[in-house]
Amino acid sequence: MALSRRELLQRGAVAGAFMALTSNPVLAQLARAPRLIPWRNWSGAQTCLPLARLAPKTLDELVQVITQAPGKVRPVGSGHSFSALVPTDGTLLSLSFFNGLLEHDPQTLQATFAAGTPMSRMGQALKDVGQALPNMADIDYQTLAGAISTSTHGTGVGFTSYSGCVTGLQLVTAQGEVLECDASRHPEVFSAARVSLGALGVATKVRLQNRAPYRLRERQWIAKTEELLEDVGKNTRENQHWEMLVVTHSDYALSIALNETTDPETPPIDPAEAGGNEFVSIIEKLDKYGSDFPDARRTLLNSLRFFASFDDRVAESFQVYANVRNVRFNEMEYSVPAEHGPACLREILKLINDKDLRTWFPIEYRYVKADDIPLSMFEGRDSCSISVHQHYTMDHHNFFAAVEPIFWKYAGRPHWGKLHTLNARTLQPLYPRWDAFTRVRRELDPSGKFLNAHLSSILGVA
Repeated sequence: MALSRRELLQRGAVAGAFMALTSNPVLAQLARAPRLIPWRNWSGAQTCLPLARLAPKTLDELVQVITQAPGKVRPVGSGHSFSALVPTDGTLLSLSFFNGLLEHDPQTLQATFAAGTPMSRMGQALKDVGQALPNMADIDYQTLAGAISTSTHGTGVGFTSYSGCVTGLQLVTAQGEVLECDASRHPEVFSAARVSLGALGVATKVRLQNRAPYRLRERQWIAKTEELLEDVGKNTRENQHWEMLVVTHSDYALSIALNETTDPETPPIDPAEAGGNEFVSIIEKLDKYGSDFPDARRTLLNSLRFFASFDDRVAESFQVYANVRNVRFNEMEYSVPAEHGPACLREILKLINDKDLRTWFPIEYRYVKADDIPLSMFEGRDSCSISVHQHYTMDHHNFFAAVEPIFWKYAGRPHWGKLHTLNARTLQPLYPRWDAFTRVRRELDPSGKFLNAHLSSILGVA
């Protein structure tokens, strides 16, 4: 078939562009016909089919991917967020090669990690250089960047979330600019980027303020939920870290206290028995056979106090904070002003009992210290975080929809990585420095390269 001169020129231009594009190994991945690989989060509730899933190995490759990728770009860590922060039909960007301890200062006890480092690999690395995280969440599956981007936290009235420990970070913007951010360099960006939802750019390094290594003693006991609520002041005052797992459809909760100690380590225990795991497994079995008989179920659950016993555990801090979570679930968490925690929990438990809402997962009840980060759930106020869960095989929508208005009543702020139904209109009044964050986002990413549908909704971007 004969081709016209114009057709020959057009085809030659396309071929030349393709050859130029594929000569770069990173851009070649974008140019090739995509092999679509589905992605889903840990619970299976969030899924997407991205055009590309890339894991650049160097900072230069990362910059090229961000600036050259067609469509949207969303960074992804361990997939442990329950909300729709990650899903995109554009490019999923993994920092799995940005891993490990990069530098540390023995004088200031600060350390810099590559942002894709899993939290589970940080404890021993820090101990080897004479440091430790001041506090940790009860799971350590998340990457460091994912944990600070959502203000992930542990428990303790004297401790902020991970984000409050950040003293510096490196950020790659939508234009490919590499910013070194701290209190003196790009301070507005630094302030906002400590809890960014991945909407400002891609964090590649994070510097943390740490402390000297230490051991913890874990003590667990079962008590009446109402008695624990009446003793909240005592429990939080006398323990560095205190929380409770409230057993729904019962009158009792598992109380957990962690305190620093110089006592020798106790023998290791089966991870399935640590952090209340064995307790949760028993409750799951009781629900399976007793959910159709509410009165009998309550009696059985209340009787657990006679059979459950827990040995104290002493180990390095990072070995005690984090637990294996081998039962998958979906989660909704809100943080309310600390003084409203007991009233909020009581109202949730009353609703579950009055409506006989189908759930068996314990409710997690924790305290977190205030910080000064614009989009942190704890900005400007000491908080009580209350988490409700539903087993991943059970529909969570109706249960969460019934409970969520109670959180709103107490001015609750949703955990960014957990399920909620708020949007920019309802979120903005909860955050006094909302405009400070959105201004930085517009300046760094005016075209919305890092936004997906969920982020556009919660940040109010058309």
